[in-house]
Amino acid sequence: MNSEGIVRPNDLQRLYADHHGWLQGWLRHQLGCAHNAADLAQDTFLRVLARDHDVATIREPRAYLHTIAKSLLVNHWRRRQIEQAYLDALALQPETLAPSPETRALIVETLLQVDALLARLPEKVRRAFLLSQLHGLTYVQIAGELGVSERMVKKYMAQAMLQCLTLMDDA
Repeated sequence: MNSEGIVRPNDLQRLYADHHGWLQGWLRHQLGCAHNAADLAQDTFLRVLARDHDVATIREPRAYLHTIAKSLLVNHWRRRQIEQAYLDALALQPETLAPSPETRALIVETLLQVDALLARLPEKVRRAFLLSQLHGLTYVQIAGELGVSERMVKKYMAQAMLQCLTLMDDA
């Protein structure tokens, strides 16, 4: 990157040439799939490119790339876990109710957005929301489960609902 904050192509090319093979090999070992490893390796370098960082100043390039790739890997596994849970639930439905592939993709994307939203919530807020929405517990029951007052559960639910509205506005 020069003084104007622009990545110099030679620095990025050198980083890519020196470490792409290693990174892809590490990802292939983690995933057991060369295609997914290639995709995540490319995504890692795209993240490097998107960051405002002087590539030439990276002292430990493999550690730097490993950190980015590990984050992408966790996201990949989480996505697969959510997709599999959805497919398992879908398998329990009559075949006549099966959504189209496009609808399935939209539903999985929505589930991923909800998962990301829930991950941003504080622990007790998330638990209160899930106990209410998934388990159908009353606020009194949730208060007992979490060891807080019913008034606090109402505050937690208001926080969770505000996040849901924010997600809907962003969509």
